[in-house]
Amino acid sequence: MRDPGLAEAFRSTGGVSELARRLGISQPSVSAWTRVPADRVAAVEAVTGVPRRRLRPDLYDENFSMDEADEIDAARASEYVLLSTLLLRAPSERLIKRIAGLRADASPLGLLHAELADAADRFKLEDIELEFFNIFVGIGRGELLPYASYYLTGFLHERPLARLREDLAALGIERAEDMYEPEDHIGILFEVMGGLASKRLPAPEGSDRKIFEKHLKPWAARFFSDLEHTKSAKFYRAVGRLGRTFMEIEAEAFALGD
Repeated sequence: MRDPGLAEAFRSTGGVSELARRLGISQPSVSAWTRVPADRVAAVEAVTGVPRRRLRPDLYDENFSMDEADEIDAARASEYVLLSTLLLRAPSERLIKRIAGLRADASPLGLLHAELADAADRFKLEDIELEFFNIFVGIGRGELLPYASYYLTGFLHERPLARLREDLAALGIERAEDMYEPEDHIGILFEVMGGLASKRLPAPEGSDRKIFEKHLKPWAARFFSDLEHTKSAKFYRAVGRLGRTFMEIEAEAFALGD
């Protein structure tokens, strides 16, 4: 029997096939769900608009609101989730429309939000989808390999991935059965960081800092710089600038906490 939250997600998109397409995963994988997997909640929320507290009320308190969380950590969590969604799969039309409506302010991130919103408004969805394919998928391989192991060793599935798995296991975070990307994919790491920053993933205090310092700081800013300058990047050039600046801000904030 399907969980009510999953049934609502199916209704909002028109069925299993459409939800799978928007998430960029296979239809059989989604068909096998009895409820939304914990590590898919943020992505399903982003592509359906169904709040996570309705998707998985066992994980998210119905009475919880982000306004009750620390405002800085709430903003950090939102940034991580946005970037994670853009890095794991080609954005849906719904997400692009939401990005086009991002509000800007005079802060460094606010100005980059304005740049990203402008890019979402200027480029056609099919061009953004092709751009994602060229950068991250490609014929044979994409222009970028967004994995910690590759950036730190030059090879995939190396020691950085093993160390990350050890640290995630210690926090009780397990890989979903239908997740084909290794955990050191930057989109998955950002999804984890979003959960830790918002306190939605139960973990000891400072766990977000530990994951950032060990598994993102050594390479993530370089990845975003490469994304910013890759050949196919147009819409994703703005994503690269936003991600690089966000990583620099996170590194400085954690350093100030010493």
